[in-house]
Amino acid sequence: MKEASTIFLLAENRLLREPLSRLLRKKSDISVVGEYGSTVGAIQQVAESCCEILLLDDATTSRTNPNLVVQILEAVPDLKIILIGVDNDEESFLHAVRCGAVGYLLREASAMDVLAAVRAVARGEAVCPPQLTLTLFRYFAKQARGVPYFRTRAELGLTRRQHQLVSFVAKGWTNKEIASTLNLSEQTVKNHIHRILRQVNAEDRYEAVETIRASGLLA
Repeated sequence: MKEASTIFLLAENRLLREPLSRLLRKKSDISVVGEYGSTVGAIQQVAESCCEILLLDDATTSRTNPNLVVQILEAVPDLKIILIGVDNDEESFLHAVRCGAVGYLLREASAMDVLAAVRAVARGEAVCPPQLTLTLFRYFAKQARGVPYFRTRAELGLTRRQHQLVSFVAKGWTNKEIASTLNLSEQTVKNHIHRILRQVNAEDRYEAVETIRASGLLA
């Protein structure tokens, strides 16, 4: 038989904390190992409880310590944090995801919604309102579009402009065509290409393209 998931509940509001705790304690698959009503000393309380999942009232962190999620995860890296009582706000949601939360429940969520979220997170799932799922997809799509430039800069030392030039060279464009499109002088394009060859240790522009493509940094 699977052991009960261990839960810690951190919420300043007793009207939220105590009824929710009573509900969770009635479930055989859940073990409430701690409750706390303040952010002062909260990290130590959570760490010492050895809980698997932390239910954290967003109002508690917003008023006193907006960085609490990050600080708790630094102290307890494997902890799964579910934020409850949060706003239906895209920026707040993305901030929570970036901080490391795996659950995001809105203010209007019921106690049964919280229970379902706890069980889902215990199974290794993440939980968020359906209407915010699209926000998450758009965010990561936007991030992915920026990856090639940052990788070429980090791995090969190419600037955004140089990466742009390489993409044109890969299409077979001449220096004159590139210069006209980017509103640069032909000599400026030649200078860029020359620097690119040195940076990727290539003999000619086509070898440079293949070197960059082989690194997975050019489609």
